[in-house]
Amino acid sequence: MDKDLLVKAKFPTPIDHDAVASDWAARGYGCHLFVDPPGQKWLGFVHDTNELVMVTEGLLEVSVNGQTTVLEPGDEIFIPRHGVHDVINRSGGVTRWLYGYD
Repeated sequence: MDKDLLVKAKFPTPIDHDAVASDWAARGYGCHLFVDPPGQKWLGFVHDTNELVMVTEGLLEVSVNGQTTVLEPGDEIFIPRHGVHDVINRSGGVTRWLYGYD
């Protein structure tokens, strides 16, 4: 994964949603919670805005323009506008993740 897209352990665990929201707001992003059941797959998404994603619980496989990584709690990934991306819950349970658009 391109080091400009992924920041491992950007936020300490347990995740403080308000701290993430404050950090992202300062960078011009919203911050919303998404909850995926085991095995959930979101494939082939493209947005007209930049996006940040950060896992709060579980494991999330994210592919951006063909580059794939697995996010753990505290990891942050940047998805550039018009980047083709997939998001797959790789946890045996629920995965909770934050996302925001600029």
